[in-house]
Order: sequence, then structure tokens, then C-alpha cells
Amino acid sequence: MDPLSYRDCEAWRAEGLPLSTSSNEACKLYDAMLTQYVTWRNIESIGGLEGCMTKIKAADPDFVMGHVVSTGLELLGTATSPRLDQHLASAVKKTVELANSQNLTPRERLHVKALEHFSHGNFPKASDVWEDILVDHPTDLLALKFAHDTYFYTGAQTQMRDSVARVLPHWKPHFPLASYLKGLYSFGLLETHFYDQAEKVAMEGLALVPDDAWSVHSVAHVYEMTAEVDKGLKFMEGREKAWQISDMLATHNYWHWALYFIEKGQYEAALQIFDSQIFKRCKANGSMLDIVDGSSLLSRLEMEGVFVKDRYQELLQVTLPHTDDHVTLFNDLHILMVSLGARETAASQRLLEGLQELAKTPGDNYQHKMATPIGVPMCQALMEYDKGNYDRTVELLHPLRYSIVSIGGSDAQRDVFNQLLIHAALKSKNKHYQRLSRCLLVERDAVRPNSPMTDRLMRRAMALH
Repeated sequence: MDPLSYRDCEAWRAEGLPLSTSSNEACKLYDAMLTQYVTWRNIESIGGLEGCMTKIKAADPDFVMGHVVSTGLELLGTATSPRLDQHLASAVKKTVELANSQNLTPRERLHVKALEHFSHGNFPKASDVWEDILVDHPTDLLALKFAHDTYFYTGAQTQMRDSVARVLPHWKPHFPLASYLKGLYSFGLLETHFYDQAEKVAMEGLALVPDDAWSVHSVAHVYEMTAEVDKGLKFMEGREKAWQISDMLATHNYWHWALYFIEKGQYEAALQIFDSQIFKRCKANGSMLDIVDGSSLLSRLEMEGVFVKDRYQELLQVTLPHTDDHVTLFNDLHILMVSLGARETAASQRLLEGLQELAKTPGDNYQHKMATPIGVPMCQALMEYDKGNYDRTVELLHPLRYSIVSIGGSDAQRDVFNQLLIHAALKSKNKHYQRLSRCLLVERDAVRPNSPMTDRLMRRAMALH
């Protein structure tokens, strides 16, 4: 560990965020983990996040905030569920037991409480507790980032924006990691459709830290949502060397790059990004963000008429172990896209039935509560589309279009379901649904004018007339 880079016990105390440990090494490792989380980067010289998780437990096995950050990052990765993963369930239990046996600060106690809520799937409650922390400790970056990601999982777009806006005045430019708040705030702005402001704030972040991958990602979203495709392609290419080093977000940024190619109808270029970057990374790290990006990209290409069945079959090896997870509906839907695309009927059926079962007794689990009204019918819509039952797909999806936001993800990610509805309506033999496809395309054109994809689909819709 470089003693100059990371904060020790005294530095945390001086910032009004004291940590209950006497180990300077543990405090520095906590800072190192927070830094990697915020910058989306495994810093190899300190062993990456995995290495730091091992070291922090060795430095002080009873350091509660060390357990909070390690277990919290595992939970928020959503690639495993404490419902099925005994190791993760035990880690949560141990954190709570340690907290109960120690004289912690009220802030640390709230962190443990939020972690417990999240582990039970009660995402809104967890966010509320992190927000409680931020009222008294607006510079607690772990609370801010955990809240931000949890709002993302529940589609709480306004909360995601306002959570950062509330603390911004308390952050001074010299605070460690202060510039990264620009990217966080920018993302909340764009998800609430303040595109110009979002771009401006992200560019301010990039002026301070040119390799801030989250700010790059925010600008990529702006160009996606406004269909400024050529601008987007130029921007991603011009900054590739800077954002590529953020290995935890690189796949997602490549996904954004591929979306511009799909928008332009340049499918080979999109497939090349899938093969050379996205699938390769999916296979190597099994990150859930990478998995959903791979699924979504294939699904979009397939709707555009590109043959991708062989790629679905390769990706299935990565998604299959997650069939029973049911951590978020958003993940479930993307895992289902792959089992359907690979013609793995048994896995598709198993995923749907598992979700239906959990929906019967959801308890505090936010995602399982949303399964009956939204998750299950969306899964059924994907299955009906796959069978060629386009009328049924429209019947299931159309009434949900303004509720889909609650499955989480971004507007850009959820757009795959808007496209699915349009394609189903276009392929339907029902004249009313064919007219609906035109209505949906006119509406799409109004919010993102000059979209080559909308123009292509509109030509198809007009040909039905």
C-alpha cells in the first residue's frame, strides 16, 4: 500500500468520518476499496478489489466498515443472492453480529442497517437509511454511491439525481474523489431528461479527470438518447484509451459504442464489438453488468434481423448459472433473453416459474413484489414474441410501458423493451396494432429526432398501410 495515497485513521477522523478500528492499514484499505468502486477500476498494484477484500480482513478481522464495504459490494454486484449463496448470507450475518458486539458510531450502525435491508431485497428501505447518513454526513461517499446504485436498481431516477444534488455544496474541490461527483450528478440529470445540463456537467468532470469512465458513460447516454450518432461514435473513439482502463465499466462503454452502430444499421461493426470486447469480458469476469449488456446487444441485433443464435449459445454458458438468482427483474429479463435466443426452453420455463413462485410470498423484497404486476408479464411477453405470438406480446407489454421504469436500469437499457413492443406491433397481422406501431414511432421521433432506426422502422410501418 502506498502510505501517501490512502487515508489512515487520523485522516478519516479529520474529515468527520471516523472509522472504528485502530488499524491504519485497515483504514487505508477501506479507502482503496472505495476508490476502486467509485472509479470503476481494479488497481492491480494493490491487488484489485478482490485483493483488498482479503487484505482488509487480515488487517483487522473485526473492522465493521471493512465488512460493510466488502459485503456491500458483493450484494450490489447483483450476481449472487444471499437467498442461495450461503457464503454471502453468512457474511451479512457476521457483519450484523460484529456491529452488535462493538461500540460503533451512529453512522457506522446505519451502514450496517442499510446493508441488512439490501440483503433482504428491501432496496427502498436501504436507500432511505443511506440518505439518513447523508443528512448528517454529506461527504460519506460510500453511502452516496450505494444509494445511487440502489436507486438505479429501482428506476428511481429523480431520487438518483437529487441525492447527489443535495450533497454537492458540501464537497470542496480538494476532497479525495470530489471530481467523480460530476459523473454521478450528470447521470441523474440525463435520466431525468436534462440532457444539455447532463452533458455540461459530465464534460466538467472529464476536464478534471480525463479518464473518469462514468462521466464518459454519461455523455455516451446523452448522444444515445438524442440520437446524435456520429457525435457519439467520434466521442467514444476519441476517448477509448482513457476509459478502457476502467475495467469494471469498459464493457458497458463498448456496449454504448455498439448501440450507435446498430442505430446506423451497421450491424457488422456492432457484432465486431460484441465478439472482440463484450463477450470476451463477460466470459472472463462474469460481472452481471457485462452479462446484461451482452444479452441486450444480441436481442437488439436479432430484432433488426441479424442471425445471432450461435452467439446466444455461447453466452448461455455464462447466464445459465444465474437462472434461479432472481436478484433483480432487470437481470431476470436479460438472462431470459439468452435462454430464449439459445432455444433453451427448459431454462426459460424454469426462470419464469421460479419468479412466479417467489412472487407469491415476496416479504420485504422489492423486486419480488414487482414480479406479479410487471416482471412476470414482461417475461411472458419475451416468450410470446419468441414463439411468434405478436398480438399477445403487444397485449402484455403495451399496458406496462409507463411502469417498466420500476424494473431499474437506465432509459437506454430499457429501450430494448420499447423496441420489442414496436417490432411486435409491426409484425402483428392485427390492423389496430399495425397502426399502434406507427403511433409509437411518431412518438419516438418526437423525443429523439433524426434517428436512423426510427426512419427504418417507419418505412416498414408505412408499407403495411
